[in-house]
Amino acid sequence: MPRRKKQTVSLGSVVTAIIVLIVLFLQQQGEFKKATVLEVIDGDTIKVSIAGEEYKVRLIGVNTPETKHPVKKVEYYGPEAKAFTKNVLTGRTVYLEFDVGEKDRYGRLLAYVWLEKPKERTDEEIRKKMFNAILLLEGYAQVMTVQPNVKYVDYFIEYQREAREYNKGLWEYNKKRNNK
Repeated sequence: MPRRKKQTVSLGSVVTAIIVLIVLFLQQQGEFKKATVLEVIDGDTIKVSIAGEEYKVRLIGVNTPETKHPVKKVEYYGPEAKAFTKNVLTGRTVYLEFDVGEKDRYGRLLAYVWLEKPKERTDEEIRKKMFNAILLLEGYAQVMTVQPNVKYVDYFIEYQREAREYNKGLWEYNKKRNNK
């Protein structure tokens, strides 16, 4: 009966494989998908083209008042939020950044939508370049977090607080309503 040769893997090979996997993982974490906005469905939902394929994208961390819901009526400030999103994004090239969960239960991609790729992801860049943040800062949306996609939640809470403090957008209506 012939003897089987023992197969051994060198420690160097294992370490090299682990390093390659770590590098690939880290590269994917900071990756952006370039997309073109084809249509605005609602203030927080868009349709994009990525490399010729169409996808619906739900913006992470924000919720605008409804304009297109199968059960709910059009909500206050919904048409304004949708018009703002349409004005800023339609036909524009954007960069999608994904968090931990890539899709929601409806099959939509979940993403942070950047108007320009950020260099360092500082507070200043988030305020100026990330559309999700701009919706909050201008008072078109409220913070809505769904685990595990919470990468920017601390920034978003601050941006909503600022919009509310300065009575921007939907917060102006709430102030008027509460003062009656």
